Amino acid sequence: MDGLNKPYFSAVLASSSPVSGVSRFQSFDLLATLVAVVRTDGTVVFANAALEDALGISRRTIEGSQLPECFTEPLILQNALAGAGSNEFAALRYDAWLRRLNHEPLPVHVVVAQTDTPGEAIVELLPLEQQAKQDREERLMDQAQANKELIRNLAHEIKNPLGGIRGAAQLLQMEIDKDLTEYTQVIIHEADRLQTLVDRLLAPHRRPHLVGDVNIHEVCERVRSLILAEFPKGLWVMRDYDISIPEFRGDREQLIQAVLNIVHNAAQALAERMVAGDAQITFKTRIARQVTFGKQRYRLALELHVIDNGPGVPDSIKDRIFYPLVSGREGGSGLGLTLAQTFVQQHHGLIECESRPGFTDFKILIPLP
Repeated sequence: MDGLNKPYFSAVLASSSPVSGVSRFQSFDLLATLVAVVRTDGTVVFANAALEDALGISRRTIEGSQLPECFTEPLILQNALAGAGSNEFAALRYDAWLRRLNHEPLPVHVVVAQTDTPGEAIVELLPLEQQAKQDREERLMDQAQANKELIRNLAHEIKNPLGGIRGAAQLLQMEIDKDLTEYTQVIIHEADRLQTLVDRLLAPHRRPHLVGDVNIHEVCERVRSLILAEFPKGLWVMRDYDISIPEFRGDREQLIQAVLNIVHNAAQALAERMVAGDAQITFKTRIARQVTFGKQRYRLALELHVIDNGPGVPDSIKDRIFYPLVSGREGGSGLGLTLAQTFVQQHHGLIECESRPGFTDFKILIPLP
């Protein structure tokens, strides 16, 4: 949510029961952002579930307490609430630090707005790290969509003349001296190589989406067996599974290919550690609850982490690793992660990456029913 929409919040309050308490404000529990309804003296009338989770305090304890005391600088919110009560403004924004039980303070963007009820205000808190995460996810989604259109158009533009080039080289080869056929063979070989590259670029858009029941751990085990067969020495592939994760509808072969592309990249980055015998890749599965990604909010989502202890993604390409033809390895095609992101997005999901030397985590997020 892009800040506090006062007409929307007013409509929520107006459509609720006039009786105070949870029944009046229960719609706020559906929001991912932290929301409190307070009197202009700072007393909390209602705190939604997201705020309860963030503070680590029960709603019963929060309600009736002074909200300004939850901040490292209470006076700023006190002044803002006083200004709302005296109609000095309709909405006010500022950044602050929210105190949390047994945790470091949380940086938040605070929005204070009037309601239609005199002496009452809504305080919305947007965690700055959450906002940054949403911005990053939106960039990934937009980037992937642009990549898809670019790849499709570029591949078709390359594919059409390739056949002509190859055919002309074959005809030329039949007419020239045998001593010169080596040159026509180079043309034919390179045309075939480019054709293979184009076919790989177009593969996700050609193949039909074959939907069935998918068990993510069967996908992981298949990838695990394939990668250990290719890298039998010096590599440990660990499992950290949440076996309660349900099956979901998806294309099993696409997901195997997506995970395999990620794991294969990780294994190649671990070449030096394999020699030392301590290369490690971990499959970690978890259920994420009430998460927002791809501009959508989901009650449940699968989190599959592929974690390795390699050197990390080079800083020079960290922001571009999902772009086509970008590779951190000499001789790499730069298509593996692009195709993986495409396959996961066809399941309405997203791949994120966190990387530093000794730790790289590719996280696959897919909505669950």
